[in-house]
Amino acid sequence: MSTLTTDPTTDLLRWRTERETVLRQPHGWLSLVGLHALTSTPSTVPGLPGQWWTDGDDAFVQASAGLSHPHTREPLDDTWRGAVGEGLSTLAATFVPTGRADEDRVVVELVRRTGRLYLRVRDPLAAPRQDFVGVRAFPYDPAWVLDVPVRWYDEPVEVTVGAAQRGLVHRVRLVGEIDVEREGVAHTLRLTAGHAPGSAGVLFSDEAEDLAPWRVLSVDADTSADTLRVDLNRTINLPYAFSDFGTCPAPVQGNHLPFAVRAGERDPRGAAS
Repeated sequence: MSTLTTDPTTDLLRWRTERETVLRQPHGWLSLVGLHALTSTPSTVPGLPGQWWTDGDDAFVQASAGLSHPHTREPLDDTWRGAVGEGLSTLAATFVPTGRADEDRVVVELVRRTGRLYLRVRDPLAAPRQDFVGVRAFPYDPAWVLDVPVRWYDEPVEVTVGAAQRGLVHRVRLVGEIDVEREGVAHTLRLTAGHAPGSAGVLFSDEAEDLAPWRVLSVDADTSADTLRVDLNRTINLPYAFSDFGTCPAPVQGNHLPFAVRAGERDPRGAAS
């Protein structure tokens, strides 16, 4: 049984251990090995069985031996058909490459981004997962635990932002903004709606070296509060920082802190130090 502690350094180390456990999952973000746009012509996809295509609305595969339903492991029908909404993903198929054990099966994920359908491939033997020894991060620093003014919007504001993949965009909902003060100057960062109820996130960049281009921090979305505690020690990398195949949203324009935030996770593909 784990023992709770109020020591912030110990709590942060426990939290980081839990995060790394999630990253190490067989088909987690470290397992990405490909992102392939579907076309209207049935075509082979590098490394995958079958012929894949789209009519713009749905995805199809003319299945070949080895492709299985991702949940039941039953063979796919001769012609599988699947759909997914904008910004979402769904599992399409799995297969076991020749010479592998069943636990090393590859997962094929169907995603829709900026109106187009893609196949994203997750392989538990991907080099980033096999070579993973943890996420490099700055040590805990209490100076980066801040109580900041927050202004919640009456209604979410939908805006378009860029993405980690060239040519893609995301529609995100802004729910408020915070002011981070440095040397007497307040810098405003806007908050996006979080995936979990009662949560929000702030995607931002800053001037520290050895970082991914932008990172994210999750915060509680207590809309009755006018002050928000942000612990920048818990700033993390989005999936794109670990892989060339992430489609993560970029920060809203202006979400940049013009000083170095030496807290949270560092560039996972940077030089070891």
